[in-house]
Amino acid sequence: MTFPKRALALLSGGLDSLLAAKLIQEQGVDVEGINFFTGFCVQGHTQAIRQNNKTSPKRNGALFSAHQLGIKCHIVDVVEPYKSVVLNPKFGYGSVMNPCLDCKVFMVSRAMQFAQENGFDFIISGEVIGQRPKSQLKKYAPIVSKQSGAQDLLVRPLCAQFMPETKPERLGWIDRSLLLGITGRSRKQQIALAEKYGFEEYAQPAGGCCFLTDPNYKRKLTDLWSQKQERDYELDDILLLKVGRHIRPRPHFKLIVGREVGENRYLMGYRKQFTHFIPSSCQGAMTIVDGVLTSEEDMILAAQIAARFTQGRHAAEVTFDMTTPEGSQPITVTPLPESEIPQEWYL
Repeated sequence: MTFPKRALALLSGGLDSLLAAKLIQEQGVDVEGINFFTGFCVQGHTQAIRQNNKTSPKRNGALFSAHQLGIKCHIVDVVEPYKSVVLNPKFGYGSVMNPCLDCKVFMVSRAMQFAQENGFDFIISGEVIGQRPKSQLKKYAPIVSKQSGAQDLLVRPLCAQFMPETKPERLGWIDRSLLLGITGRSRKQQIALAEKYGFEEYAQPAGGCCFLTDPNYKRKLTDLWSQKQERDYELDDILLLKVGRHIRPRPHFKLIVGREVGENRYLMGYRKQFTHFIPSSCQGAMTIVDGVLTSEEDMILAAQIAARFTQGRHAAEVTFDMTTPEGSQPITVTPLPESEIPQEWYL
């Protein structure tokens, strides 16, 4: 009795990985998905927090891809081991702080390890040659295969016609003639294929799936390292960098101000860890203080800036409930005009 071969597909939540898995699934292969949580993903976290776009679905993209395919998806936390990729990338950064090639090697390596430990025969990636300059050029494909240890057990169904034959193709596990030869940044072929399969909902490409490609995020991350005086981070550090306005009026503290109701609710989860201001005389954003208010002058300045982002910004005074490690107390201040908040304070 023969059993179908088993393949593990790297699912990002995007269209390419969804289609790559579908192409192999169509050939009778038993496919499961895997997705790695690094803390820097754009999808899911901020979409789930923010309430200002009520039409945006609140879901994990990889799990939704698996749902559309009717397969199991394994979500693996790699926050700690992924630090080495962010902090010391062997192949360097892209245009911002994106270690894309190292990231690809890391993901494929972890997928291969999982596949070997759980009885999968090969792994699937949704790469398209020429789609991303830092990690998906043809010259990088053999680097990823070799450095990850996957070698010829890594199948790239969307661009396989431009790749050397893999072991699953040579041994007849899959039919190479049914794999594709897509190249470049255009998504026309992928969109047409999605229509063929009836996939109507999928993440739209919008400048990358990782916050490390965002110059604004890089500025906040380098500021974090400057204050910690070391290139390191904890999960809460990098999650908070995604949320709110970040304002550093003094070297020893910064403010994180919620921009809408979803972010305010999220920041409330950190209220026991940080000094924070909640307006009591009017409606407005919650503000947390990352750092130490070393004087009454610091405390007043922080409250004045926080008042700028309440509905009392034009009032003579705004009152907050201020909570510190020592306890809570009311504080009333005059809102600081926008013209008195230098642009360089904003991270």
